[in-house]
Amino acid sequence: MTQSRTHTCGELRLSDAGKTVTLAGWYENLRRVSKNLGFLILRDFYGTTQIVIETEEMMEQISKVNTESTISVTGTVRERSSKNANLPTGEIEVVPEKIEILGKCIYNELPFEINRSKEADENTRLKYRYLDLRNPAVKSKIVLRCNVVAELRRSMMEHGFLEITTPILTCSSPEGARDYLVPSRNHPGKFYALPQAPQQFKQLLMTSGFDRYFQIAPCFRDEDARADRSPGEFYQLDMEMAFASQEDVFAVLEDVLPPVFEKFGTYKTASKAPFCRISYKDAMEKYGTDKPDLRIDLLVQDATECMADCGFGPFEGNVVKAVVADGFKGTRKVIDKLCTDVEVQAGNKAYWFKVDENGALTGGISKFLQEHAEAVKEALGLKPGDFVGVCAGKKQAAQKTAGVLRRYIGALAEGHMKTDCYEFCWIVDFPMYEIGEESGELEFCHNPFSMPNGGLEILQKAAAGEVDPLTITAYQYDLVCNGVELSSGAVRNHDPEIMIEAFKLVRLGEEDVKAKFPAMYNAFCYGAPPHAGIAPGVDRMVMLLAGAETIREVIPFPMNKNAQDVMMGAPGKVDQKQLDELHIACTKVEE
Repeated sequence: MTQSRTHTCGELRLSDAGKTVTLAGWYENLRRVSKNLGFLILRDFYGTTQIVIETEEMMEQISKVNTESTISVTGTVRERSSKNANLPTGEIEVVPEKIEILGKCIYNELPFEINRSKEADENTRLKYRYLDLRNPAVKSKIVLRCNVVAELRRSMMEHGFLEITTPILTCSSPEGARDYLVPSRNHPGKFYALPQAPQQFKQLLMTSGFDRYFQIAPCFRDEDARADRSPGEFYQLDMEMAFASQEDVFAVLEDVLPPVFEKFGTYKTASKAPFCRISYKDAMEKYGTDKPDLRIDLLVQDATECMADCGFGPFEGNVVKAVVADGFKGTRKVIDKLCTDVEVQAGNKAYWFKVDENGALTGGISKFLQEHAEAVKEALGLKPGDFVGVCAGKKQAAQKTAGVLRRYIGALAEGHMKTDCYEFCWIVDFPMYEIGEESGELEFCHNPFSMPNGGLEILQKAAAGEVDPLTITAYQYDLVCNGVELSSGAVRNHDPEIMIEAFKLVRLGEEDVKAKFPAMYNAFCYGAPPHAGIAPGVDRMVMLLAGAETIREVIPFPMNKNAQDVMMGAPGKVDQKQLDELHIACTKVEE
């Protein structure tokens, strides 16, 4: 048996006619014409080639083989009488002299048709991911990922960054998400943690005297899945710069990312430097989100003053937000679906009305606005033909709902959304602290190692009750592209005194800081350089570039929405012996 091949299945052309070749690949399908004539499609990583079977003996041989078996074909290349202009190999076919079976598919029926695997349910696709990846349309996204990573790596090195790998087994630390813990056999009762990010290590590299670091870094977070978030693990372009400011970080990414997006993206244009900068406060007020899609030219307007007392119950005592769009041609059915979709997405109701050709308010909640019609039109700058989406609630709820409204209306209203470009923007001046949804107490908003605007002085004033901690902003920034958050970053807090003061506000004292971050605290005491960094998500970048609906489409072997690897059976049970060696007792076991 031989597995050697002279050519791939995507390589042969008309100029190869007359050559004797050997191909190897998967037997995709067979169109049987008669007992001694059939057309077999052979597929490998590179493409497909038509094999013409012209003998009864060979037809009988291949009839005993299931599709998706691997075979080797040796034969002569000839010109096709019926050419296929849609295939690179569409001008030729191979007449076999010999067919060898290399690897049998023992099943008569597959879980799904290979070239239509994307139509199968996701869990089936993930269980048989090795079959799903045989689909060229699925495989192409993994190839894209490889090419993007190679380009990012090349560009970062051209910018003077060193690629340095950091530990996978480390200690647990409060960095905003849940850790994956790894028990230590040799240290009973103690645990390693898989890194949520190489945050501490890359900062320690800066204190070690390295100037520019990067890594295509694996990160592990025990979080729930979303369309743009993979549970379990993900990868990011992690970077850090010594003696650097926010502007230095921006300059690097504004130079590195647009060429990558233009080269590999579905769209061939991307924002040029400098990217648009929007404060967190303005983003929430004008766009209803800290991840604004700047392809949409609509803005959120505050309508509280002109609508709150109009007599419509949901508006009373609440903040009212509005999104105005001309060119909206949706039917009542379309509008009802819009409102339903917004409610599902935002968890809050949306309302609407229109301005007719005579300037009158019509439809939706317009009957409640008649007495205030002129004030409403003046406040929102309304004109005949405008469609107005409206929502209300407490400030954050109203903002969030308005942001969803803006996104849906922008996609439906003609002329308000670009569809052929990548629009980047920086969101800056994030709050340093927030009230935690679960704890109800003050917590870090983003990264606990960020430098606050105002430094030590503003933290001391907050501790003394002179300043509301929720008003403190930090040198934290997000990079957003087409409404997707690509990364978060910050100018780091490299001063141990400021570090301790920042943690005191979230109820962690000096001894807690020293215990939780011993290496970082001690390193900063030996003279740390000012430093800053960021970490764009590789998976999210590739998702955008590929035009994929979910991040799982661009990961070779992703977990499902429940953080399960249904192909490998992870997480799975382990032997009692293993548990005993690790000094672990299970009090609850999932059935």
